Amino acid sequence: MGRNIRKRRSSMATKAVAASAALALGGGGLIWANFYASAHESNTSGQNTTKAATAAAQVATISCPDVGQKLTNVPEKAKQGVATELANLDKQITEAYARLASTRQAQANDSGFVQNAIVGPLKEKRAATIDRIRIDIQRVGGQFNSSLSQLAACTTQAAQTNAGQAGGGQQQNGGQQQQNGGQQQNGGQQQNGGQQQAGANGQGGNGPTAADFVDITKVQGNAQLGVGANGLPANGNSGSRGTFTTKCGTNGNKNHNTDNVIVAPGTANGAHHLHDYVGNQSNDAFASDQELAAAQTSCQNQGDKSSYFWPVLRVQDGSQDFDQNNDGGGKEGNVGKILQPAQAQLKFVGNKKGNVVAMPTALRIITGDAKAFVNGNANANVSWSCTGFENKVQLETQYPICPQGSQVVRTTAFQSCWDGKNIDSANHRTHVAFVQADGTCANGFKAIPQLQVRLVYNVPRPTVQNGVVKNAYAVDTFPENLHKPITDHNDFINFFSANTMNKMVNCINTGKNCQ
Repeated sequence: MGRNIRKRRSSMATKAVAASAALALGGGGLIWANFYASAHESNTSGQNTTKAATAAAQVATISCPDVGQKLTNVPEKAKQGVATELANLDKQITEAYARLASTRQAQANDSGFVQNAIVGPLKEKRAATIDRIRIDIQRVGGQFNSSLSQLAACTTQAAQTNAGQAGGGQQQNGGQQQQNGGQQQNGGQQQNGGQQQAGANGQGGNGPTAADFVDITKVQGNAQLGVGANGLPANGNSGSRGTFTTKCGTNGNKNHNTDNVIVAPGTANGAHHLHDYVGNQSNDAFASDQELAAAQTSCQNQGDKSSYFWPVLRVQDGSQDFDQNNDGGGKEGNVGKILQPAQAQLKFVGNKKGNVVAMPTALRIITGDAKAFVNGNANANVSWSCTGFENKVQLETQYPICPQGSQVVRTTAFQSCWDGKNIDSANHRTHVAFVQADGTCANGFKAIPQLQVRLVYNVPRPTVQNGVVKNAYAVDTFPENLHKPITDHNDFINFFSANTMNKMVNCINTGKNCQ
């Protein structure tokens, strides 16, 4: 199990987020306003309770420009310092969200409280941090884009903000567009007899909500990717049609941490949510490429020491897990029982236009966006469905409620075009890309094997009635992203041996199915 060394959080953030997480311990149901952590706090009159609920309805979370996504060129000697400062930006947002969640009564009593006590001070902290990024880059002779200094200011986001962009959007998934039909609605307040009691029904202090779930049997068919019992097919009927499947288990040894060595190397709790790890057993924030290359692996094929990791899925039924009192866990609103996948299928497929080339050692790929609820859907890459429905319905903005006997499925198709030289990029995205609609790679990029991850879960069936959801489930998220399904994401670091990678490429290019 990877190390997960923790730094001491500020007492304010710990207290505030712990108050939010404490809401999860009662069991029962969840209503729309339930992620507002302090609307449940003791009040002296019904009028104050109404004010707190009203304040909660007006401001759901904090939305800050993603500085990391705007970085395009960071000199090698500045990378660690910049990564540390980007992690500080995430921590600042987490702490500001915690304060937002714990001060609902003050917000109800003072219309300027959020701006003066939360958003304003946050801007000042972010400005200083962005300036340190500038110094890190210029100190080693790099060029700093001065427009990044304009990204310090944050805004507040209402509960309804995501309604327009969430329902019926398109998603990029392995170069193919999936139209999520008009049946998906992720907005509008759910009323429960006029009462909105955050936490009174026992679920997590920051989501999900009833509007985040949909009965999959009532969703219009929208899937364009044919998903069979063995996962997704290759990208078309020509080109390199072989497959390579690696079996790395379902994290039965409970290898978890809240780090992310790709985006926050050297920073404990850099993800602010818990990951499942399969494959490489030494992945934590402090692992070097040399340590990863020498690590043990959970894969049956010992030539695969690659690291595959994704946010855990939890059921919020009032139960606790080992991290209830930990940073990245219960302290930051990630509550409930962790669900181990019943299946974790890891398959590499080819390119419908032609052959693929080998991935370089230590290539890093992130797909999806852990901050998509506040960032917008540009980098979202999400597919939620149920067994028996994968050929019909793929969701991106809602969690499916599956019929009896059907299992929840998370499917991810990674970028499969590589720039031919870099194993990573400043924003961890621009060195790889999705194929174009015809299967070709743009801008001189090379086709590489496409990783497709299919995770299947036995999830207790949620029920929604009168705006209340019982037995909610959700992926872990950054606290301010409110456990929205659109934030699902997946990470991969290639540590296949040269021999095994060559075998994979040969199998794919010659149309074989190997493992």
